[in-house]
Amino acid sequence: MAHFYLDDSLASQLSEAGREVGAIVRLRGADARHAAAVSRVRPGERLRLGDGAGLVVLGTVSSAESTEVALEVEHVERTPRPATRIHLVQALAKGDRDELAVQAATELGVDVVVPWQAARSISRWDAAKAVKGRERWTTIAREASKQSLRPWLPEVEAVAATKQLVDRLPQATMLVLDPEGDVALTELGAAALGVDDIVLVVGPEGGIAPEEFEALTTAGARRVRLGSTVLRTSTAGPAAIAVLSAALGRW
Repeated sequence: MAHFYLDDSLASQLSEAGREVGAIVRLRGADARHAAAVSRVRPGERLRLGDGAGLVVLGTVSSAESTEVALEVEHVERTPRPATRIHLVQALAKGDRDELAVQAATELGVDVVVPWQAARSISRWDAAKAVKGRERWTTIAREASKQSLRPWLPEVEAVAATKQLVDRLPQATMLVLDPEGDVALTELGAAALGVDDIVLVVGPEGGIAPEEFEALTTAGARRVRLGSTVLRTSTAGPAAIAVLSAALGRW
């Protein structure tokens, strides 16, 4: 049973029902159409429904139409938000490499995604493209969350410039991926990472410019390496998130 769909009204539906187990909740919109028409979910099947904010219910489908799928709740799970959140600052990249990074990072547990207009980014987002790009990344993160059965949807923020990354440093531990970094990411345990949110910065195809390294490290960021090889921008972030997930005890 791998079906998992999202509806942000789930919590209010349970509240209105006045109970949890035995309540009837309804999935509507695009997810309902997908469940009924594409996945061909039918009455009697079991599926999970979440709200993207930690609440997930397991239930049996009582009716399935393209406009609405109803299920009777059998079990309710509430997963708290991670105490230390992982932010991926992903530089804009050509083709679909940045989108691949968002997809994999979501499956691996990223909590916040920040598009970064780096100096060497080949892809450039003007005002109109920034809106569409953020919407696209949000959709990718949503679909990857459903595929990986994640109770929390990652937040996709507006595109940021390097100055805006510097402004994050007082509230977070910032790690900048650099093949020539002074410390290996695998050497940083939970104690070294601290309790603040972790901001992981990944550069574009051409790498992070010297002036960007200087601005970030002067403000307190740390340059870390993953290993002896150089990963593509589409794989570096997800690989680092896997390492961090293990260090933080998520895995």
